[in-house]
Amino acid sequence: MNVVSESITLSTAKELIDAAEEAAEEIGVSMVITVANPAGNLVAQHRMDDAWLASVSISRNKAYTAAALQMPTHELADPTQPGESLWGLQTTDENRLVVFGGGYPLEVDGEIVGTIGVSGGEVAQDMTVAEAGVERFDELTA
Repeated sequence: MNVVSESITLSTAKELIDAAEEAAEEIGVSMVITVANPAGNLVAQHRMDDAWLASVSISRNKAYTAAALQMPTHELADPTQPGESLWGLQTTDENRLVVFGGGYPLEVDGEIVGTIGVSGGEVAQDMTVAEAGVERFDELTA
């Protein structure tokens, strides 16, 4: 199976979504799971039954942020607090940047080939579910 070339494939995105959805079901929270390419553009998105409608754009923006800034979104939480160096960052880039957890880059040999963003629960829950997708990606690319 071709997991990636320079960008994550739809087939791989579906596998990550499945792994993340399983994790969401285990904790009993309906989520929206988004996988994007290295430029932050949508590859696939899945909204579980009863997931919040707002989570559609939030998960997509988490995936976008992880691509645009090449880092997990939770790493932005502290530096974007009032008085810190990145205060106000979330109001830039057409308000697409998310500064709390749930978005992660997906890397092969140090290169970002895609991202995953999850929304629907508390931040820790979003991170847990997204990390299940990242773990599946790591298994596929090992």
